[in-house]
Amino acid sequence: MNYYDETAEGYEELHKKEQLNKIKIILENLKIEKTDKLLDIGCGMGFLFDFAECDFIGIDPSKKLIEKSRHKDKILLGNAEKLPFKDNEFDVIVSITAIHNFDNIEQSLKEMKRVLRDKGKIAITVLKKSKKSNDIEKLLNKYFKINTVIDEGMDLVYFGEK
Repeated sequence: MNYYDETAEGYEELHKKEQLNKIKIILENLKIEKTDKLLDIGCGMGFLFDFAECDFIGIDPSKKLIEKSRHKDKILLGNAEKLPFKDNEFDVIVSITAIHNFDNIEQSLKEMKRVLRDKGKIAITVLKKSKKSNDIEKLLNKYFKINTVIDEGMDLVYFGEK
């Protein structure tokens, strides 16, 4: 059982407010069209989906968080290192405060790049206090063209494209 399965019962109370702040920053800075197809990796309960006005799907490794979601029909159980999607399937990829928990960060970024369409956009938040934050920033710059970084307080929000 992982941390998120163990904390699923109180997850919304613990994390929703901080997640909503990051979602607000993402939506203010990432132009998402109604025709876009969006993938949220490590989506947890899918808080972003309450605001998404496009075709969306999420993936998360926590079965218990998915079960608690109002959007469980749009969330797959899985992980970022092996995305069950076709090449070039998504216009937008979002990952909010999840990447530092991935088992293999570089492999997950390769997978994101694989499933993102040409000129596709990303918004990835990285927990500033994570010991992996510098390595994650280097890898983000290796696999994507990062054009904006916003300091949210707890996280850095990276915006870029394929």
